[in-house]
Amino acid sequence: MEENNVTKRTAPNSVVALVLGICSIVFSSLLVGLACGIIGLIYANKGLKQYNEEPALYSGSEMLTTGRVTSIIGIVLSGLSIITAVFCLLAFGSVFGYLFQTMVDTL
Repeated sequence: MEENNVTKRTAPNSVVALVLGICSIVFSSLLVGLACGIIGLIYANKGLKQYNEEPALYSGSEMLTTGRVTSIIGIVLSGLSIITAVFCLLAFGSVFGYLFQTMVDTL
């Protein structure tokens, strides 16, 4: 009886997508996290497209799916971080502007 010992490769771009997705979560408070998340999402989508074309060649798409999910989470966290930073700058700017104007008026 003949055995079929075909070793399957990991899904294309799966490691890159996963690492970039994790980096996007770790660095989500910086713009680096946003960039890693976007690039990781691009790699995950490319890898899923290649995997879906010939799934018999690859061992699984779990790492691609995980990389895609972590990239999306990192993008959302980075977006929230940017929105929070803009809000804080606007709030503190208006408070300090009011205090500065009050100081100028009293002089």
